[in-house]
Amino acid sequence: MEEKLFWIGILMGLHLFLTQHFSEKGKFKSDKFSRIWHAVFIAIVSFVGVLLLMVSLDNRKGEVVTAVLFSQKQVVYGLIAGLFGGLWGYFNFSPKKISAKDAKSAAKASAKAPAEQPAAIQEDMEWSETIFSAVVLASIVMFLFVQAFKIPSGSMRTTFLEGDHLFVNKFIYGFRIPYTHRKILDFKKINRGDIVVFQFPSVDPAEEQCGGRQYGKDFIKRVIGLPGETVELKNGVAFIDGVRLPDEPYTQYLDPSRYPRPHKSRLSPADYQVFWENRTLAKMVSELVRDNFGPVTVPKEHYLVMGDNRDRSCDSRYWGPVPAYLIKGKAWFIYWPPSRMGLPQ
Repeated sequence: MEEKLFWIGILMGLHLFLTQHFSEKGKFKSDKFSRIWHAVFIAIVSFVGVLLLMVSLDNRKGEVVTAVLFSQKQVVYGLIAGLFGGLWGYFNFSPKKISAKDAKSAAKASAKAPAEQPAAIQEDMEWSETIFSAVVLASIVMFLFVQAFKIPSGSMRTTFLEGDHLFVNKFIYGFRIPYTHRKILDFKKINRGDIVVFQFPSVDPAEEQCGGRQYGKDFIKRVIGLPGETVELKNGVAFIDGVRLPDEPYTQYLDPSRYPRPHKSRLSPADYQVFWENRTLAKMVSELVRDNFGPVTVPKEHYLVMGDNRDRSCDSRYWGPVPAYLIKGKAWFIYWPPSRMGLPQ
């Protein structure tokens, strides 16, 4: 969401810059040009408004894809809104000039403020500046520091319930350089037991996992295996480097029975590792990985994650390890509903 807001802010900033440029050139002395430029502003606002509305609606449906800026459907609806908004702005434009008093005040506030321009254009400039500042600031805060996240499923019960809203601490694991895999200033290493929010590790939009296409979506799970560790599940119990994990009080098991380990695996240990890293293991051995999984070795700069609701979680057992650069942050604070407000365990 933060990248979406950033580019929307850039669009509003571009409008503000061009408006100031046209003012200096005296373009707004022409009522026709002023009418057209006012229509452009209304079109931009309509486009942005519907775009964000579509993103919000898709988010509530669980259809948000963070790997792409905007979906084709969102852009089409935004363009339609922009077209009608622009027409409305064009035919409802008022050529009334700003008063001499307002022009004098504007001139004092900024050397670039025009002495003569329609009041509608002056108002458009003020709105552009306000939206630009607010949206860019919000996008920076969301990208670097804190982001809101909604629990989409029951894979983390009972630590989180479906519909819980929480804040994600994004700066604790370092700042990711935009459009790269690099992070800087990591204040804390990712540890076993950390609950992390990450982008699903897939580069193919058509790939299907967990009953559907997960490309670009945000997931939340608990870190179990660290880079270089060998992880294995025996009848649902996790072992790290051959040693059983201590009691995990946060886990939940709903199924009283366990899927058995096959007597004779069709895969060699090397093939098992390769299929797991390539996210195709579950397609080879199906649901058997739920309770009897591995052993696999977590690759360098990757993590093995699982849901606390172990029998109802589609996680690294099925679709492989998570690269460190896709981990966005650590679950921090539940802020909604009020009855569940607090720090996760």
